[in-house]
Amino acid sequence: MATAQLTASTISAKGFVSFEGLRASSSTVKASTFAPLRQNGLSTRSFRGLVVKAATVVAPKYTSLKPLGDRVLVKIKVPEEKSVGGILLPTSAQTKPQGGEVVAVGEGRIIGKSKVDISVKTGTQIVYSKYAGTEVEFNGSNHLILKEDDIVGILDTDDVKDIKPLNDRVLIKVAEAEEKTAGGLLLTEATKERPSIGTVIAVGPGPLDEEGNRKALSVSPGNTVLYSKYAGNDFKGSDDSGYIALRASDVMAVLS
Repeated sequence: MATAQLTASTISAKGFVSFEGLRASSSTVKASTFAPLRQNGLSTRSFRGLVVKAATVVAPKYTSLKPLGDRVLVKIKVPEEKSVGGILLPTSAQTKPQGGEVVAVGEGRIIGKSKVDISVKTGTQIVYSKYAGTEVEFNGSNHLILKEDDIVGILDTDDVKDIKPLNDRVLIKVAEAEEKTAGGLLLTEATKERPSIGTVIAVGPGPLDEEGNRKALSVSPGNTVLYSKYAGNDFKGSDDSGYIALRASDVMAVLS
């Protein structure tokens, strides 16, 4: 059974006011407090604790899960519950993880006349696209079944600048936003435009052609590039610098 879970701090007839987080639960729908709504603008009360489940639960009687084709099974990394300084984070402040450990892989796929194996092995720590895959609760832990092409790269450390991109992915260090306008006015954080220029840090081996051979990418580490503004997945490095991992096709030009 596939469902989705949201926790609402307050929801009224005028609209959704706020959400405190997204998490899996064994319950289907739960409303701890509910008050009827009056019509004609006389009164509007709210209900709290709305819970809708979000992952497919695999029954305990199934002890093995084998992905098919070019899919992989990933055990999702548990989100941090405390900040670096030891402060307990509320659910709303816990960032959804985009990484985990590969625990099972499919048999690969056929391209042309060649059989291409999955490029990651079990035990590998990976980073994947933010909205990729299907979440399942298996053996008491949250997992994700996704296609190999949804894997952004391999990350063996805790620092995103060490991502090793896969396939046609490119890792870029984002250029610093402009602090002032052309006329010299100081910009606030809210008015700074998100840059779409950066320096290539690492590139993948390239996509597979129709015969199963790798095709090298047209950008290299060290290139300064212009990329599509709303493409890829954003990350924050340990040095507080911004990084983005995107497909090479989202790189529009090399600057020099």
